[in-house]
Amino acid sequence: MPRKPLILVTNDDGITAPGIRTLINVMTTIGDVVVVAPDSPQSGMGHAITIDSTLYVEKVVIDDGPQQEYSCSGTPADCVKLAIREVLDRKPDLCVSGINHGSNSSINVIYSGTMSAALEAGIEQIPAIGFSLLDYSWGADFEHCKSVVKTITKNVLNHGLPKDVILNVNIPKNQNAINGIKICRQARANWEEKFDKRTNPMGKDYYWLTGEFVIMDHGEDTDEWALKNNYVSVVPVQFDLTAHHAIQHLNSWKFES
Repeated sequence: MPRKPLILVTNDDGITAPGIRTLINVMTTIGDVVVVAPDSPQSGMGHAITIDSTLYVEKVVIDDGPQQEYSCSGTPADCVKLAIREVLDRKPDLCVSGINHGSNSSINVIYSGTMSAALEAGIEQIPAIGFSLLDYSWGADFEHCKSVVKTITKNVLNHGLPKDVILNVNIPKNQNAINGIKICRQARANWEEKFDKRTNPMGKDYYWLTGEFVIMDHGEDTDEWALKNNYVSVVPVQFDLTAHHAIQHLNSWKFES
């Protein structure tokens, strides 16, 4: 009988978040599951790693199921590193991260702990997928995500991924109107940020980050267009940040003194 795939599950919202509980539930129908996830929310941590303090990993039981679970004091990237080097006895066949509470489309992928965990797995040559739902609520309904997650996961296990590529999957909130799954490119967009300056009772200034998400790219092949039109967006992303198209231009420069 063929061996079941070993699936590493992680996230950035914390090991008790409803999103990861849904993801674990789906993954246990596909393979043998080991969970290594942060013990507290780590949203917006990007690819941060812990280098100036100790890390802890503790075996836990959150709810019933066949999965093995470990909570980690570190970041999402720390979780993947520790899982591979210390927790698992063999390299996983797949790493899935999420399901994130909120969007990781467009430029949000840069800041995302969810996607950084998946990227860390990709660096280790492990096929990886980051899943997100466009609902920031802790009480978000993830039920309609299950079939999407299962379909995409099985395709990755059956077909593999191109070298050094992982998938960024975003799922619309409106569960009754999903029109399908689209392979997309990342839309050009950014945050026009502001800081709400306040003063505490001791007279010291402090700031709350606020802002508006502005989409400059209205192409119909982008993740933002797909999500606006109730499609699940699937964007292949890579951790090689080289701007290959710029190399020839830069080679025309004169660097002699």
